[in-house]
Amino acid sequence: MNAVRAYFVRNWTREDLMNTGEMTEHAYASLKRVYLTLFFAMWSFTSGSFSHWIWEVGGHSTILSSVASILCLYFISPLRVRTRVLLLMIAAFSIGASIGIFTKYFFEMDQELVCHLLAPPTLGIGIIWFGSMFTRERKALYLGSLFHSSLLIFSTFNASNSEYIDSHTAHRMLKASSCIHCVCIVHGIRCGI
Repeated sequence: MNAVRAYFVRNWTREDLMNTGEMTEHAYASLKRVYLTLFFAMWSFTSGSFSHWIWEVGGHSTILSSVASILCLYFISPLRVRTRVLLLMIAAFSIGASIGIFTKYFFEMDQELVCHLLAPPTLGIGIIWFGSMFTRERKALYLGSLFHSSLLIFSTFNASNSEYIDSHTAHRMLKASSCIHCVCIVHGIRCGI
């Protein structure tokens, strides 16, 4: 029980997180771990969804494996961090492979659309984690990550849904987003990202 309490002890406050200056070393290390864990969980979820779309691996076994992984995650001690992270990735992959069954049954959505909706947030979270490797200043990290991830999500969504809008509009939207992306890259270089 003391290990669980020690895990949730954070020595920063909300005002520290609203500060646009440089992060403390402890907050910086914690945020990097959080971003990395979130990126790998989303990557596992998205790769499970892609594997169901390509090979149709989702079924009763992936549903049972996701439930078993979550139950094991609940019962394993918080001190065994690597085991818990591995179980989280297995659960995320299994849920991602199983989500095609649920979307087809409940919403009658095509699995290809689900994959196109999952890939941009995964790349966006990866960009946030990658940006956190190079700077400790909150302003540069949050603004640069916001610009890069939102433009990446927009351009990926535009390219994947170009069949729903006419090609002239899609071409103009893609051209505008790539110009804005170049401006954001220059801004990121100036901010130190």
